[in-house]
Amino acid sequence: MKFMVKKGVIEEVFSKARFSEESNLYIISYRDFKKIRETTLPEFIKESDNFQKIPISRITKIIKNNTVLFEKISKQDE
Repeated sequence: MKFMVKKGVIEEVFSKARFSEESNLYIISYRDFKKIRETTLPEFIKESDNFQKIPISRITKIIKNNTVLFEKISKQDE
């Protein structure tokens, strides 16, 4: 049930930001094998092929203007 809440938060951020003029201000961090990669929201959407290649579950953090909008807590941090 916890995953559904996280997914809802991410989807809400994406729906607000996706077509915003400020979409380049959103920085998406996601797991790429054992590395964490960062990219802007528009680039993430292209790279992920609209979540087909990179599922939403691999997003670890979303930041806008140095404000964390979403952060996944890993099992190691708990």
